[in-house]
Amino acid sequence: MHIQHRVRTVARTCFATAVFCFVALAAHHAGAQQPYRILDRWKLADSGWWDYLTVDSPAHRLYLTRGDHVDVLDTTSGKLVGTVTGLRATHGVVFDATRKFGYVTDSGLNAVVKFDLATLKTVATIPAGTGPDGAVFEPVTQTVWAFNGRSRNVTVISTKTDKVVATIALPGKPEFPVADGTGIVYDNIEDKSEIVRLDAHSLKMTAEWAAGCESPSGLAFDVPGHRLFPVCDGNKMAVVDSRNGKVLATPAIGDGPDAARWSAQHKLAFASCGEGVLSVVDASTPAYPTIESLKTQRGARTMAYDAATDRIYVVTADFGPRPPATADNPRRFPQMIPGSFTVIVIGR
Repeated sequence: MHIQHRVRTVARTCFATAVFCFVALAAHHAGAQQPYRILDRWKLADSGWWDYLTVDSPAHRLYLTRGDHVDVLDTTSGKLVGTVTGLRATHGVVFDATRKFGYVTDSGLNAVVKFDLATLKTVATIPAGTGPDGAVFEPVTQTVWAFNGRSRNVTVISTKTDKVVATIALPGKPEFPVADGTGIVYDNIEDKSEIVRLDAHSLKMTAEWAAGCESPSGLAFDVPGHRLFPVCDGNKMAVVDSRNGKVLATPAIGDGPDAARWSAQHKLAFASCGEGVLSVVDASTPAYPTIESLKTQRGARTMAYDAATDRIYVVTADFGPRPPATADNPRRFPQMIPGSFTVIVIGR
């Protein structure tokens, strides 16, 4: 009996040691999967609020919408190479199939403004709905889709003629759109916590699904994997099957997200969050774990991702104290501190 007791004790000790080693190895493996860090910070002297960021990877350019203008940076040096001017309230930038022209949504003009990528000069102003915000280029039909936040519809523009070919009603306030490359466009409907599917051939809405989380803003897309990744209030990202709208998971992310991006090479979904966190979700496993919460800077909630270099760009600035509320303006915004606007470069 004494010998048997010692055998059982040794067996339990060995098992506990094995479990400890397994847990330690698992923790080490998880830590090894947190590869992203801040590589650089680029300062811009000009003032102005900001919205979407867009990377033109082949040209090594980063487009930043800055209120009444668009800043264009060289992604190899961080230097300002030019500015698109003559605008009022810019939001999103997309490129046509030729990569000769860009289109920027301007809610101050209620229009989409076309500009030459080589000269950065504007060449056309195309009327849109009220408050054009998010935009996407649909390659099959060669159209730009401008999603109008206040009129709650989408303006579809032919890049061959720069004419409006359709206006499609939406069930609520649209946010960020994505396209699958075959003629299907998806968009978040923020105030209804939904995702809609739109057909570029028939120019009709073909599905309306629950987003799986509240007030979705940014949207990333794994096209071959048929996975949509809306980011939402409540520190949640949803994983949605783009074929049927089924919600597959809701991984945790930072607070106040406004943008989402997808890395096809690494099977990662990114969320940039206003609290000052970049959340990284591993989409290679059915559990969709959040494997990294990288501290960035408060307010860095919009983002661009360059798949060719595996680099992420987020932007923010420093602000003074919030001014007292008034009867006419109960939510006055604080003033940006001059010279504090920063592009944060993230990579491996």
